[in-house]
Amino acid sequence: MPTLRWTTVSTPAPDAETFVMASRLEVRSLKDVPRFFLQSLSAWKQVSGAPGAYGASLIAQPLKRTFWTLSAWENKDALYTYARTEPHRSIMNGLRPTMKDSVFTFWQAPVADLPIDWSEARRRLAEQARSGS
Repeated sequence: MPTLRWTTVSTPAPDAETFVMASRLEVRSLKDVPRFFLQSLSAWKQVSGAPGAYGASLIAQPLKRTFWTLSAWENKDALYTYARTEPHRSIMNGLRPTMKDSVFTFWQAPVADLPIDWSEARRRLAEQARSGS
């Protein structure tokens, strides 16, 4: 499964800002890929009903053991509430031992930029990985 294209969850006011999160997640071994992918689908389904979610996309590169996520939110609190809510919270905790590497980046953007382009997300993730912060 290569990509789950951008799915719009809710439509914000045209002059609003959005809080964007992108991640690159790599699991330790190929045997961890099916579990990670199935858990990702549960989290994906949760986004579709999460308060404050504007949209999301997922790229799976199973043979590289790498998954990329991109989502846009009403604000930081909406994203963090989603992350702390089940099933996402348990998924994160349960998958932690299988993770090799993770990079996250966050930024504000005008909602007119939605859907966020993957090239922008990858650029920001690469920059974040280089800076190590």
